[in-house]
Amino acid sequence: MKKKWAILTASLSMAVILAGCEPLLVFDPKGPQAQIQAKDIMLSIWIMSFIVIIVFAILAYMLMKYHTSKQRPDYRPPYIEGSILVEAICVGIPVLIVIFLSIVSVQSNYKVESTPAVYKDKEPLIIYASTSNWKWHFSYPEEDIETVNYLYIPAGRPLEFKLYSYGPITSFWIPQLGGQKYAMADMVNTLHLAADAPGEFMGRNANFNGKGFAENTFNVTAMTQDKFDQWVKEVKETAEPLTKEKFEALLEPGHVGQSTYTGTHLTFLPAPEGENGGHQHGSSKSNDSNNHSSGQPSNSDDGNFNHNSH
Repeated sequence: MKKKWAILTASLSMAVILAGCEPLLVFDPKGPQAQIQAKDIMLSIWIMSFIVIIVFAILAYMLMKYHTSKQRPDYRPPYIEGSILVEAICVGIPVLIVIFLSIVSVQSNYKVESTPAVYKDKEPLIIYASTSNWKWHFSYPEEDIETVNYLYIPAGRPLEFKLYSYGPITSFWIPQLGGQKYAMADMVNTLHLAADAPGEFMGRNANFNGKGFAENTFNVTAMTQDKFDQWVKEVKETAEPLTKEKFEALLEPGHVGQSTYTGTHLTFLPAPEGENGGHQHGSSKSNDSNNHSSGQPSNSDDGNFNHNSH
């Protein structure tokens, strides 16, 4: 009796606790890419749940039907031949499930790796998202402004993020808008996202990169295109310019608050794409010269600028 009450109490306590939890952000999509991924996750969960239920049902049946009973000492169980049908089912069904999920995954990957289909006819907003220990830098080259640790985006318009890092590998992730993608030194990865409606979202680094990882986050605000244009105008009128010295100070390891600037660091320290991509190994003067001439940090620079930082 005591054991039954203990189990009942534990079950009720768990139900009360879980009832107060907010839904997982990945199951509360606010953009087309996130909706595709949430749908695939739920599909996988339902398939796995069905498999688990069937397996446990078969297990219960087998235990009930073939449980041991008292037999005479000289009893020997009869020899039973294997069943080709049972073996085919046990092997074939998992293979079919893997094939099905593989097809779904490949189709979804092609969709999330391109501009959302519902916004194909709209010009994407290009944002360069770079990281340093432990902060996020968002450059808007067309608007000629830059923000630190916060992101303003227009709703109902495709977003094209250019991801790279001035330190260790990080992972750019806005759970309610789409999946994560790595930001690495000396190369640029492209991530396509979009927000269907105005709202506020949480963004973070999803890849552990040292003691400041927990606070390597940023706020995302989606707004109408008119409000976004008004914000850009206000920034250009009120924000201070981003100088090379200020940006280099921001690259130093540590946490900072949110800040806004006119101009972007892309003018004096271009993103590692095109002729600015690739890593110059070695410590010769010629290599240093080549690095600086292309706007890239040399191997002799501070560790936050190259692969050695991680």
